[in-house]
Amino acid sequence: MSTFVALLRGINVGGKNVLPIRELASDLRALGLENVRTYIQSGNAVFEVTGSVSKTLPAKISARIEERHGFRSQVLIRSSAELQTAVDANPFPEAESNPKTLHVFFLASEVPSPDVALLDAAKSPSERFVLGDRVFYLHAPNGVARSKLAANTEKYLGVPVTARNWRIVQKLLEMTRAT
Repeated sequence: MSTFVALLRGINVGGKNVLPIRELASDLRALGLENVRTYIQSGNAVFEVTGSVSKTLPAKISARIEERHGFRSQVLIRSSAELQTAVDANPFPEAESNPKTLHVFFLASEVPSPDVALLDAAKSPSERFVLGDRVFYLHAPNGVARSKLAANTEKYLGVPVTARNWRIVQKLLEMTRAT
């Protein structure tokens, strides 16, 4: 069995795209995923499959959500090894002590030609960022709520993204280890 994480974007935010987490788990099991475990209401699920995950799985999950719940959600899948690599590559280890200030943006694909100058111009003086392999790290010591960079990361990178704070990333990694 291999363990993976499904990261759904934009569910249960501000009363929009409501998807009860138990129904998400049921939807994932209906697609043949095993040992499905969810974490908080914002669209995080850990699951197991025999072998590897099909490249079409994110689209299948999204279609199932649309069919059963009436909206589409961007779905990104990461293996437990990919999640571990993202954690290990954290360029801001000193920020881990305040996990709400450190965010990992998971990217749907590589960024073909990142405009680092645009990203740099959007960040506040206290913010730092690093673009990695299908991941974008943002340390925002003053929070992401008013961060122009956080709000526009997807637009500036040109690929779909979904972000999680460091505490959630750590919890998901922990869940991939528990079987």
